[in-house]
Amino acid sequence: MNISHISQERLLNAKIAYTPRNLRLESVAVLWQEDDVIPDNGDMLLAKVTKVGHQNELELMHNRHSALCIGDEIIVCYGNRYAQDQFEAQVPKDLGACDLVAAGGIAARVNRHHTNLASTSIQPIGLLADSNGKRINLRDTALPKLVCLFPYPYTVAVIGTTMAADQTATAATMIRGLTNAGYTVGVAKVTGTGSAKNAELMAEAGATLTLDFTHAGFPSTYLATPEQIDNIVEMLVIHLSVARVDAIIIEVADGLFQSETAALLNSRVFAKIVDSVILAASDITDAVAGVECLRRKNLPVTAISGRLTASPLAIIEAVDAAGLPVLDQVALSSQTIVDVLQIPPAQISFIQNIPVS
Repeated sequence: MNISHISQERLLNAKIAYTPRNLRLESVAVLWQEDDVIPDNGDMLLAKVTKVGHQNELELMHNRHSALCIGDEIIVCYGNRYAQDQFEAQVPKDLGACDLVAAGGIAARVNRHHTNLASTSIQPIGLLADSNGKRINLRDTALPKLVCLFPYPYTVAVIGTTMAADQTATAATMIRGLTNAGYTVGVAKVTGTGSAKNAELMAEAGATLTLDFTHAGFPSTYLATPEQIDNIVEMLVIHLSVARVDAIIIEVADGLFQSETAALLNSRVFAKIVDSVILAASDITDAVAGVECLRRKNLPVTAISGRLTASPLAIIEAVDAAGLPVLDQVALSSQTIVDVLQIPPAQISFIQNIPVS
């Protein structure tokens, strides 16, 4: 095994992506550099940019972006990624050249393309390890497991029929409505790919605390097992509950039939936690089919929103076709969202001052 020491100065000069943002640089002492080392999902690495392609910026903490140049050294995580409109990429079986497949800091090897977008190429320099030679993984920076001794707050899941149904915008606008009504809101993004963008959007909308799967030690959730997804949901919801928010919004990435989303919709854990589901849909056909899908799984779908609400006529048709309220941006951001979802009155919240990044 080829292990070499690395200076703190070199680490400090590297650009640290959003996904491994909670890495303590002082814990890094050496690099694993052997070609036959097999990386694990979540392993942190130092890499050099060798070609700038589609991912021409790196997301840092707080949704800051840093332009990438050839020769830049970056700290990222190995992880899998599935983007229906772009490509599929998986953690490689070696430390050879690979790709930066997400601006949030995910390293993988692209194996299937949907478009001709050229990926940003990186050359791994080595896996980060501590003074004992132990690899540093994103799991090492995860939040601690807690036990919640009181009922969870009212929990709304926002699910999209597809990855482009505007579920993120739906969730953010609903946060605004709930905060306007005097509620403190916690957000859990339970599936997807590590990115600062969503977390900052939710915070700007008024969320008291926003967590995602990276806080549970996952750079992304593609190829995660159903049990792992359940654990992510439980961990994040418990942390938000302990923070004593009045309501929780769970954002589910991608579409109804994406593998991890499909597993989540069949989960007893998810069904037990969720009090209400808002379906974000691209058009009326999506909305009707999506509502039927959720009802077959006995999930409490209570309203429709998403991209289709850009058309007033589509809203009228969707109400008639699905028999549910259809909420546009105005309705979501109004205090009356509390009545639509029948959320219990807000309590005086004592938010714990827990520094979570």
